[in-house]
Amino acid sequence: MKRKIVKINEEKCNGCGLCINACREAALRLVDGKAALVAESYCDGLGACLPDCPTGAIEIEEREADSFDEAAVNQNLETNHHQPEELLCGCPGTHAEKIVRETSPRPATNVKKAPVPSELRQWPCQIKLVPVNADYFENASLLIAADCTAFAYGSIHPDFIRNKITLIGCPKLDNVNYAEKLTELLKAHKIKSITVLRMEVPCCGGIAAAVKEALKNSGTLIPWQVVTITTDGNIKDE
Repeated sequence: MKRKIVKINEEKCNGCGLCINACREAALRLVDGKAALVAESYCDGLGACLPDCPTGAIEIEEREADSFDEAAVNQNLETNHHQPEELLCGCPGTHAEKIVRETSPRPATNVKKAPVPSELRQWPCQIKLVPVNADYFENASLLIAADCTAFAYGSIHPDFIRNKITLIGCPKLDNVNYAEKLTELLKAHKIKSITVLRMEVPCCGGIAAAVKEALKNSGTLIPWQVVTITTDGNIKDE
């Protein structure tokens, strides 16, 4: 049958993955670093992914295509994309824990030089794992950081993590919509401010976009800023 369906320009696609998070039917995935249509029957042709594409690589065209199959979409979501709220394995990585830091580093033991102290104030710190109802969120200042920033920027602990609750993630590699969980978090707690720490690469824009969407959806008006880290480890002038 002839109907409307997405078309992806591979030359324009930068592989950021934002369209994948935007597609509620899980009709898209990354193949060799480019967005691709999983199956024609998964795409409803409504174009929810278009606004999230930063390069304009996606458009809607009318052509011969398989009919949209909602039942097949639901089965695909259940089989491949359903993420439970809690892992049932008892993994320590899912257990919420508040970390109390000493005001000064502990004396070094059996080492020549004292290590730089960590400023992390809670566990877990992955966006996908952190429990929305954790009490350490109340009246907190948040750092929401792309995980590569911790390796690119050497002074991330004293400059950004100190005195903040830290959440990390990768919008390109994590097949999840961060905005949904961040919206729940903002609705559940009084947050003082948000600092978004991202890399200068295009795909990292997804983490800032998720925060912006969460602020809008939650109706929250708080100070927030985006700081960009260059690939050589410096803060980029905006």
